[in-house]
Amino acid sequence: MPESLERTVLVVDDDPAMLLLCRANLRESGLRVNEASSGNEALESVRLDRPDLILLDIMMPGVSGWQVAAQLLDDRATDEIPIIFLTALSATKQRLQAFELGAVGYVTKPFDPATLGPTVVAVLDQIDRGERSALIAENLDALRGEFHAS
Repeated sequence: MPESLERTVLVVDDDPAMLLLCRANLRESGLRVNEASSGNEALESVRLDRPDLILLDIMMPGVSGWQVAAQLLDDRATDEIPIIFLTALSATKQRLQAFELGAVGYVTKPFDPATLGPTVVAVLDQIDRGERSALIAENLDALRGEFHAS
């Protein structure tokens, strides 16, 4: 039985079709999936059932993904939960902001749904090996170079 069966991913998106797409593809990779359709629901869900990773949309009504990430980072009980932003925002500035907030990944919509589960599992494996800081630093370095070049 794959190790990933014990892992839970919280998917946060206000689009029901995106939740369905993510759920199907993450379950295909053996991950347990919780869902939230707003920032407030996400914060409540994290407190009830702490996930191993959060896939977080940025642009949501009410509490944005940026605000959810900031609140989770401000709480010692949740500041270590890895976040992969899943968003239509593709500018270097936004990707840089995500990694500066401590994100471990950034997936731009539209994306190939078949790659979502394997990507999440690979990130969780890297974190399990103690490579979280290196993962963030690698992305920050690349984006800072890209940002300053533009």
